[in-house]
Amino acid sequence: MEAFLEVVGALTPSVGVGLIFWFAMRKVIHADRNERVAQAALDRQQLAEHASEPARGSAARQVARSTLSNSPPSGGSVEDVTDD
Repeated sequence: MEAFLEVVGALTPSVGVGLIFWFAMRKVIHADRNERVAQAALDRQQLAEHASEPARGSAARQVARSTLSNSPPSGGSVEDVTDD
């Protein structure tokens, strides 16, 4: 019986730390799941608001596309510049 109590006493800290880790990971996973649900609801709401807005003119869309693109500005490139 004494050997059994020694084994239990030796394993108790490891089991305790394992339980704490399990609870912490469980909280992280639940928080992530709840955040994803909230983000999806926000995305649906913003999509619905965007769909209900009247369509803007093609000039406004062109400006929006040009500001969002990653292309270099028109009117030349870095290779066109020379040092004399």
